[in-house]
Amino acid sequence: MSVSEILATEDGATASSEWWKRAVVYQIYPRSFQDSNQDGIGDLRGILQRLDHLERLGIDVIWLSPIYRSPHADNGYDISDYQEIDPAFGTDHDFTELVDEVHARGMKIVMDLVVNHTSDEHPWFVESRSSRDNAKRDWYWWRPPRAGYQPGRPGAEPTNWESFFSGPTWTLDEQTGEYYLHLFARKQPDLNWENPEVREAVYSMMRWWLDRGVDGFRMDVINLISKHPGLPDGVVAPGKTYGDGFPHYSAGPRLHEYLQEMRREVFDGRGMLFTVGETPGVTAADAVLFSDPARRELDMVFQFDHVSLDHGSGKFSPRELQPGELAGSFTAWQDALAQVGWNSLYLANHDQPRPVSRFGDATQWWRESATALATVLHLQRGTPYVFQGEELGMTNAPFDQISDYRDVESLNYFAEALARGEHPDGVMAGLMRMSRDHARTPVQWDDSPNAGFTAGTPWIRVNPNHSRINAAAQYDDPGSVFEHYRALIRLRHRLPVVADGDFRRLDVGTPAVFAFLRTLDTQRVLVIANLSSAAVTPSLPDLVSKAWDTQRPILANQAGGDNVDAVLRPWEAKVYAR
Repeated sequence: MSVSEILATEDGATASSEWWKRAVVYQIYPRSFQDSNQDGIGDLRGILQRLDHLERLGIDVIWLSPIYRSPHADNGYDISDYQEIDPAFGTDHDFTELVDEVHARGMKIVMDLVVNHTSDEHPWFVESRSSRDNAKRDWYWWRPPRAGYQPGRPGAEPTNWESFFSGPTWTLDEQTGEYYLHLFARKQPDLNWENPEVREAVYSMMRWWLDRGVDGFRMDVINLISKHPGLPDGVVAPGKTYGDGFPHYSAGPRLHEYLQEMRREVFDGRGMLFTVGETPGVTAADAVLFSDPARRELDMVFQFDHVSLDHGSGKFSPRELQPGELAGSFTAWQDALAQVGWNSLYLANHDQPRPVSRFGDATQWWRESATALATVLHLQRGTPYVFQGEELGMTNAPFDQISDYRDVESLNYFAEALARGEHPDGVMAGLMRMSRDHARTPVQWDDSPNAGFTAGTPWIRVNPNHSRINAAAQYDDPGSVFEHYRALIRLRHRLPVVADGDFRRLDVGTPAVFAFLRTLDTQRVLVIANLSSAAVTPSLPDLVSKAWDTQRPILANQAGGDNVDAVLRPWEAKVYAR
């Protein structure tokens, strides 16, 4: 069956209480999706203009990165008003129209829920910092300086934890003489979920959005909301200034209690909604607990194992992956959640560099590696996520000057690395491979100036390769990355085995090849993919080889080589079904 034939088939029904098992989610980073008013920043009306693209792709759920009012210290993940649309993105009316149009096209819409922290400009925090006896003082984590230290001096921080965005996790408030906790930027103070008033305020806000027609939430770093109340110091690794506080605030002692309470207070009785939690650092055992339907916490989680594989001494000191490492990580999570729980399947999002540049070969085998990676991702057991532009094979940008970057994490790292005496060239090399800004360059709609994103000056540079990598060039081209994604999405909708079948990894004698079998009753799907830039010959188990030796692929990213035992060309991926 060709790509065209797959796309001509009818979708299967998806109406069930676990409809999200057959769904595909598309993440929109609004700032970079489409600009409608030519101010260089993407907006809600821009999303409305591009809904045809999403409908054409076949996605089921749109996940919006934050559109709330924000000073944008962390590009909207620092929220100053949870119930107001940021003027940069449009109006309340624009949002209502977007929800209606999404629903009219048979899709759902999910909001980004950022409730581990707020902006320091949120009224809650403004009140909290106004005095030590303010009624909202305990809505955030405030602590006095360490005993024996002068406030503001190095080492006076209440704990020695290091921020995700470099430096200490504590900032001194001069007015009250105490420090507040911020696991991320200093303008992102952490909410104190120990306080029941905080939890009820969050739940009330969530109910307000659901009442407006939102279909669920993606929950930002939700496993960080429960801290160990004592806030103990972390271990300081050799060569480090600050300690690792992660064991003391990841999956803390009341986390499951909070998530179960949220389910009861917000979601019960509201029908077929959708919840996914971003949970950095969690184990497979944790993920089973979060997503076990009987526990009534979350539908699924994002885990970070596979997107941490290439971190060397740190995120910005990456290492080259060895053949089989990515497939091995995927397999471990498939096996761990095989009986209970549910996987989120992703390679890209707003925090990760482009997968074809990171895990594929963006130079010699750009199209082949983009489609091979998509094939193995979408045909596993779990719910696939597509990050904007991923369906076009967008790549990392050639940002070789620090002035090209906008991300607070990247800018802070650059400044601190230079202060430590690191050579600028080495620091820039790390940013060019791993910065979050690579995910945030504007979507490449066509080959016009600024890729059709804006007629103004874009807030961040457009990748110059938009002249050849763009949506307009890929529509209706059966060999394009976009049409391959369409075919994969249609297979998930059409074949129940893709969503509900068992997963079994096959040993084919070479780590470069990721081969697996999906099984549901009498349906079988076999996936064979060479995840390397060299030709390899797989050695399928005899029983598998004999069972499939007369089959021809229903989907392949390269023509010819139909036999299951054929030599696999670089980044060749084939899908068989019977």
